[in-house]
Amino acid sequence: MRHVIDQAAAWQASTTRFAMATVVHTWGSAPHAAGTSMLVAEDGRVVGSVSGGCVEAAVCAVAEDVLAGAGPARETYGVSDDDAFSVGLTCGGTIEVLVREVTADAPLAWVAADLAAHVPVALVTPVEGAPGSLAVGASGVSGTLGDARLDRAAAQAAEALLARGTSGLVRVGEPGPDPSCAPERELFVQVFGAPPHLLVCGAVEFARPLVRIGALLGHRVTVCDARPVFATAARFPEAHEVVVDWPHRWFAAHEDQVDAATAVCVLTHDARFDVPVLEMALRSRAGYVGAMGSRRTHEDRLARLRAAGLGEAELARLRSPIGLDLGGRGPEETAVSIAAELIAVRRGGSGRALSGLAGPVHAS
Repeated sequence: MRHVIDQAAAWQASTTRFAMATVVHTWGSAPHAAGTSMLVAEDGRVVGSVSGGCVEAAVCAVAEDVLAGAGPARETYGVSDDDAFSVGLTCGGTIEVLVREVTADAPLAWVAADLAAHVPVALVTPVEGAPGSLAVGASGVSGTLGDARLDRAAAQAAEALLARGTSGLVRVGEPGPDPSCAPERELFVQVFGAPPHLLVCGAVEFARPLVRIGALLGHRVTVCDARPVFATAARFPEAHEVVVDWPHRWFAAHEDQVDAATAVCVLTHDARFDVPVLEMALRSRAGYVGAMGSRRTHEDRLARLRAAGLGEAELARLRSPIGLDLGGRGPEETAVSIAAELIAVRRGGSGRALSGLAGPVHAS
């Protein structure tokens, strides 16, 4: 969603009229989660997707009506037996999409700035009624829904969803004329969490395509290597930071930033580099820890880690040799196998061929 918000902020700054279509609810095997958005400009340009291609044409038609003055629209798309490819989801799921024109006062620049700084932020939009939107994050609150009481209630609801890291529909306020209560409204809270962190230890040739793929998948990528001739921004232009230091020293200085969304990929297959950082990573909260090397290197590495005091439960977290068995060769294909394992671990996938499985392709 980062590129969609960046584009929305740029169109808003250039006074381009456009509508934002956002998935607000899903059922079954929906292709995208709630919060996924697509932009439709008055001149016909489209950025983003709400279904992967199944219903985009129909959503564009709704957006054109919205921009022509029809007002906000809330549409549901499921399987259509008669015309599935034009207005239905062929995957078997159902999505509900909210389409609204984005006004000049929407705090999109605020949201984009927080995303650029890797700060979680939420964009709150009314489902019906008056225009307006609110951005809520660690850096504060920006924008308005047109009522100070409603703004306060919306901010509290957004903070709750930010803490859970999920987007969703919420109802705030109370019905009735009580002036001390916020008016009752249904709102959609679109949460943009901090991106997962990919720490690549070892500025080797295999790291270059992994950094590119990691950035493409939305990770904040750090490359760390003690050898300045290899650890350069020129070799890793897609990395968010390139650090010249021993990986275990970087880890010790940043361990408070390591969480379940952190993936540590150790690619040097040199015990002097590998063992100290793996010792720290396997004892940390990192959600993924993998190391490159042969079976022989793996056994030697395990012996060294046991000698360093790691127990069997900690060693069981180590994914080594790193990556899924795709039969690939060379840096690029190896990077694909590592990225595939990262996705499988993060999303709970089996790593098996979909053709050999039954049930929904997308988890509900």
